[in-house]
Amino acid sequence: MQKTNPVLKKTVSKLEEKGRKEDLAIWRDLAQRLKKPNRKKSPVNISKINRHAEEGETVVVPGKVTGYGSLDKDINVAAFSFSKSAKEKLKETGKVMSILELVEENPEGENVRIMEG
Repeated sequence: MQKTNPVLKKTVSKLEEKGRKEDLAIWRDLAQRLKKPNRKKSPVNISKINRHAEEGETVVVPGKVTGYGSLDKDINVAAFSFSKSAKEKLKETGKVMSILELVEENPEGENVRIMEG
């Protein structure tokens, strides 16, 4: 089935293009994960990010981040979408950005961890 969300289509297209041009597997992998049906994507909560990410690391979520839990580390989080409470909590200790902003800011994908629910 074709994705109809124009933002999602643009994000997947940019990731595939970047991965192909720069020969970077992380962006191609992320594009494939974003193509999965929504029913197969579980949201990632802040407590999971806090448990599995290291200080100063960037976590990218190919789906939604929810606000359950708390964050006590300086972590940058990029995701396709955020709940309102997740955005507020993440801004207190780290940085919140879209996946496309992450690609612009860190084109090589260094020190980036993909996290799914």
